[in-house]
Amino acid sequence: MEEKQVGQGKLKRNLKQRHLTMIAIGGSIGTALFLSTGYALNQAGPGGLVAAYLVVAVMIFFIIMSLGEMATYLPCAGSFQTYCSLYVSPSFGFSIGWCYWFSWAVTVGIEVVASALIMKYWFPDVPSWIWSVLFVVIVVGLNLMSAKAYGEAEFWFASIKVIAVVSFLLVGVGMMAGALGHEGAIGFSNFTNAEGGMFPKGMGAVLTVSFTAVFCFLGTEIVGIAAGEGENPEKTIPKAVKTVFVRIAIFYIGATFMVAAMIPWQEGTVEVSPFTLVFSRIGIPAAATIMNFVVLTSTLSCANAGLYASSRMVFAMAREGKAPKIFANANKRGVPVPALILTGCMAASAFLSKFISPDKVYLLLVSASAITVLFAWIGICLSHYNFRKYLDKNGIGSSALKFKAPFFPAGPIIAFVMCIVVIIAQFFDETARITAVIGVPMFFILWILGKYKEKKGTLWVPSEESIRAQSAAGAHEAEQESQLAK
Repeated sequence: MEEKQVGQGKLKRNLKQRHLTMIAIGGSIGTALFLSTGYALNQAGPGGLVAAYLVVAVMIFFIIMSLGEMATYLPCAGSFQTYCSLYVSPSFGFSIGWCYWFSWAVTVGIEVVASALIMKYWFPDVPSWIWSVLFVVIVVGLNLMSAKAYGEAEFWFASIKVIAVVSFLLVGVGMMAGALGHEGAIGFSNFTNAEGGMFPKGMGAVLTVSFTAVFCFLGTEIVGIAAGEGENPEKTIPKAVKTVFVRIAIFYIGATFMVAAMIPWQEGTVEVSPFTLVFSRIGIPAAATIMNFVVLTSTLSCANAGLYASSRMVFAMAREGKAPKIFANANKRGVPVPALILTGCMAASAFLSKFISPDKVYLLLVSASAITVLFAWIGICLSHYNFRKYLDKNGIGSSALKFKAPFFPAGPIIAFVMCIVVIIAQFFDETARITAVIGVPMFFILWILGKYKEKKGTLWVPSEESIRAQSAAGAHEAEQESQLAK
């Protein structure tokens, strides 16, 4: 496919190792962990909650390893939609890219709805839409500054979230042992003595609530997109993705286990964070308020990440003919302003909370985001499998890779199958069904549209050589700016 140059301006390599590391960590600790786990606990019971997160954790581990391998080999702003275009087909990349953009654009709306739910804790009489407007202004302003501003903000947001989760785990252990709280040692009573057992609504509930677990893990793949703006990605990307197993084990499996152990499944809800409920029971009144503030900063973090990831995806797609040319422009600070504004407009979905209860809007948007990101994850699995075949076909071989995903080819195959199973499971959940019915056809409609554009010759994919040349130029420019700054 013939290469073309579209748009003015370019992204800048302003993200340092500490930014990428915290983006990798913070990206996997979202508002969903603090809020949606309550819904999942209520729907699946204590055993079902932990099992659902274990299933998705295995899936996301393989996916991020696959993405890390490709991002280290060929770092670019388009990330996996570019890999899908290179190693599967341009039309497939077109569909994956727009699905991913939609997923994150909706997530921005989710976070501002979540902000309204959280602010009710302090200001129950203030209309939800007022908080939504405030949050949109804040995160759009942060992203308009520069990639470095985004990375710096995310560094501190992520730090707060990490401290909060670690504190929660310590408090949970203390309550289970009877060292904290006034209820005595809770132990494993919520598992052993739960009404209806560990799986009160059956094993099928594990799959039907898996979409909340998927949404919780949304963001782990941002480290692959950030590779396009990271300093020395061949070293920084492997370091960032290698921490994924520890992050999953501690921050997700550990936290969800504590939620199930501390809160009876009947009390689970999205209206109050399970973290807040636990902290309110340790006898320190300010603890719940502090935890609620942490959840609030998490909404800022996730909306911040959503605007960053989706704007870069649209920018990269516009450069390849997959989006209108206007979105291929970036200002002198390396910010793709038109693409950023497009995503910001999607945050208007949050204003549905003016007409529908915020908790219902929140769950509806969560399922919509989950179904579309699953297709993006499928794209990562397929492109990684074909990427290895491409290396072998061209006599390069996997030995030339500076970072290799473990368990290949089993990893991407297992993750691919699991993604399909979770998509099918969404049709059996009353909350998620409507978005599954819309989301699945949307993916195939986009793919068909992509095939049409591919046949017309309006889609193109940059060659590896041109991507490497741009990457080298960006790295050289970043080094020069760094030297000038010193």
